Amino acid sequence: MALTESTMTELGAPLPDFSLPDVVTGHMVSPADHAGRKALLVMFICRHCPYVKHVEQELARLGRDYANQSLGIIAIASNDAASYPEDAPDSLKEQALQLGFVFPYCYDESQEVARAFQAACTPDFFLFDSERKLVYRGQLDDSRPGNGKPVTGRDLRAAIDAVLQGGTVSPDQKPSAGCNIKWKAGR
Repeated sequence: MALTESTMTELGAPLPDFSLPDVVTGHMVSPADHAGRKALLVMFICRHCPYVKHVEQELARLGRDYANQSLGIIAIASNDAASYPEDAPDSLKEQALQLGFVFPYCYDESQEVARAFQAACTPDFFLFDSERKLVYRGQLDDSRPGNGKPVTGRDLRAAIDAVLQGGTVSPDQKPSAGCNIKWKAGR
């Protein structure tokens, strides 16, 4: 497992616009679907990465825990499915259904959305406030495969709660870490 850290995009950066198909419903999903919400969380995940597998139950729980609050969540998989078939849309749909994701899980076939976000790894988290400015980019929590620390979602949940309560997110943020995004050859 090669460890790649998130790029730690500059806080205050605007939310990139995009429209991607949800692997479960086939419907197109965009940030505009969450207009009027206090916060929008965009997560870059996949199916094959051991770092995502380590936290995927918490990601599903996060969706359920915040389902009735003013938080939109969009998960995106951007890996090259030709080289990593476990990250192809049909496989991602199975993952979403098995885990009970209550948020859209989109496939970024062109990888343009991952590039727009400067996403580097899976998992990689980007939280935007009501003005769609980046207020958090960093780790879910301190847990990593094999380090013995429990998966709690503490860091990301604290940032989400701060935004939902109208507070300020601490700028002291640790990068997320995981597998690098599997870019297509020649891109």
